[in-house]
Amino acid sequence: MKILQFTDIHLTTPGQTIAGRDPNANFHKALNHALQYHSDAEAIFITGDLSDWGDAKDYQRLKSMIGSLPIPIHLCIGNHDDRNTLIGEFPDLEGEGGFVHSVVPLSLGHAIKLDTWGEETHAGHFCEARSKWLTEQLTKLEGPIWVFMHHNPVPLNIMPMDKIMLLDADRFAETIRPHKDKIAHIFHGHCHLPLSGSLHGIPFSAPRGTNHAGWPNFSATNLLTSADLSESYAVIFAEKNHTMVHMVEYGYQGEIRAEGSPDYADWDKITMIR
Repeated sequence: MKILQFTDIHLTTPGQTIAGRDPNANFHKALNHALQYHSDAEAIFITGDLSDWGDAKDYQRLKSMIGSLPIPIHLCIGNHDDRNTLIGEFPDLEGEGGFVHSVVPLSLGHAIKLDTWGEETHAGHFCEARSKWLTEQLTKLEGPIWVFMHHNPVPLNIMPMDKIMLLDADRFAETIRPHKDKIAHIFHGHCHLPLSGSLHGIPFSAPRGTNHAGWPNFSATNLLTSADLSESYAVIFAEKNHTMVHMVEYGYQGEIRAEGSPDYADWDKITMIR
């Protein structure tokens, strides 16, 4: 099974840029790249920050960009989004309790989309109602299960980012812990950094995002840090007993070289490119 993860697309008013980059053009480029190289993917999950300011026109533009694609698109909500406005443009996203969460059947198991949005904050939230809903889904579904959410559930040890991580991380961790044997992987966004780790033995990862990039400045105390790194999305290959995640830097404009054969017998100082 192949699925793709886009994150932090940050669509904004045409003509406006973020960090000198055009989010609309970069999202369009990401879609074209995915269709060219991964047309066999069965789904694309976009893990939040669909709009930069939660504007209805951004969601309308998003709807027009993905409406006719041959690959199904599944949307999550991020801190830059506005839940009421998003549901107003995509009413099918509204789930139990008014949250933007749902279960997505896959050819192998299921995906669960989580709502970690909180009003007037960049930090993530996972209240008792959301915990109850997730527990119900994890209890009744057979594995494997892949979880998609916006906020990181584990601290980065970068102070400004940790102020806006999933604040209810302990509740989330205790909710998933009894079901860790069912959950194959957790995918998140939010940080604009390529990340990987584990929570109760469950692996998680995040790609950089389709527009602006972060930088892991471990000495930062107040401000987030950015860098001019390539735009990216994740390509996920999943089987019953394993999951492999690639971060594809589709915005890279440099040369792609053939380095040499992987066969050990063919390795020599003359033919290997160094």
